[in-house]
Amino acid sequence: MDLDRVECITSSDGIDEDVHLLHQYPSKPHSGGGGGGVVAAVISPSTSVHELLECPVCTNSMYPPIHQCHNGHTLCSTCKTRVHNRCPTCRQELGDIRCLALEKVAESLELPCRYCSLGCPDIFPYYSKLKHEAQCNFRPYTCPYAGSECSVVGDIPFLVSHLRDDHKVDMHSGCTFNHRYVKSNPREVENATWMLTVFNCFGQYFCLHFEAFQLGMAPVYMAFLRFMGDENEARNYSYSLEVGANGRKLIWEGTPRSIRDSHKKVRDSHDGLIIQRNMALFFSGGDRKELKLRVTGRIWKEQQNPDNGVCIPNFCS
Repeated sequence: MDLDRVECITSSDGIDEDVHLLHQYPSKPHSGGGGGGVVAAVISPSTSVHELLECPVCTNSMYPPIHQCHNGHTLCSTCKTRVHNRCPTCRQELGDIRCLALEKVAESLELPCRYCSLGCPDIFPYYSKLKHEAQCNFRPYTCPYAGSECSVVGDIPFLVSHLRDDHKVDMHSGCTFNHRYVKSNPREVENATWMLTVFNCFGQYFCLHFEAFQLGMAPVYMAFLRFMGDENEARNYSYSLEVGANGRKLIWEGTPRSIRDSHKKVRDSHDGLIIQRNMALFFSGGDRKELKLRVTGRIWKEQQNPDNGVCIPNFCS
């Protein structure tokens, strides 16, 4: 498959413009209740509680119901069905025996968050820990690049370097932008993703997405901004996007979404500037056989006025 090139002419703060051409990507303890003859689990003095609560199949922490075989070997409820009700250690039939003693031990534990090495200082009861970790502000971020199924995770500085070095994403400093997006055949939108651009302003990083996708029966073009940080921080910023030509314009203004929300989630919620194909071709002018869209925008920080509580936009210079 032939790929369109990305041709970049430096752009920052409205001085020049970037020209992007579309990329194409192919469519990647002891025995519990129940039953006689159940042997209590044999615990070595050197065995830690963490090891006892680790499922031998998936190695994840076990949560109720914790199952065991007649010989005292334990495993989690998810893996019980995965091993076809056979103990992975001794191959005996598992039955429906729960290890209530181990569940009780777990209930008494307090453990640090799994992201303590990334800065989370909190300690949680064992059964609350999992819920916290799913929402922990210190958990790693997923790579925001939309052009491929990238599974890389890390903190923001790491992801910025990853986007620049591995995905060759354009990096710009400044809070305004002026891009021109070009595509030779605007009717081909299947599996098409536009180039991502990263902006550094107010000491933060923002991802500008612009892409084509199918909405119902018609292809559309969409631009939106994501904040490289958590949602509560993203609310401190606003942005505007504008596209137009021939005496017409479309303007979008909103709050950037956090990269905690996946690219697909933001796109499918239509939270951004959406341009119908006919309008995009009208903006492109000429013979309407080539897409040429100029998208301009600005990012600003909302500042609270201490006198009356009104937010005052703070535009960077």
